Amino acid sequence: MAPMQQVGNSVFNQVKNAYKNHPIQTVAIAVGIAVLAPTVLPLMKPIAKAAIKSGVSLYQKTKGAIAETGEVIGDIVAEAKAEAALEQAEKLSLSEGLIATTHQDIQDN
Repeated sequence: MAPMQQVGNSVFNQVKNAYKNHPIQTVAIAVGIAVLAPTVLPLMKPIAKAAIKSGVSLYQKTKGAIAETGEVIGDIVAEAKAEAALEQAEKLSLSEGLIATTHQDIQDN
């Protein structure tokens, strides 16, 4: 079972148990919530909107930072590849020089 379903079932079971143990109190709370909801919800809207706005801003900043980090890593990889290719070319050049020198030594003898 998914964690969200477990939470939903847990809340439902708690309400069901509360109704079984204290039916009048549970109904009174439910009526109170129904009466207060139209008053409380408009007050919660700015808070919810601010939280969502902050989340979107954080997401955008994080997305930019990740893109910049990826670019830096890409540059480092490109530099490392270039250095590796240069080292390989130097080794190849050095080995070709040794082969040419060895070949010339053989011809001289």
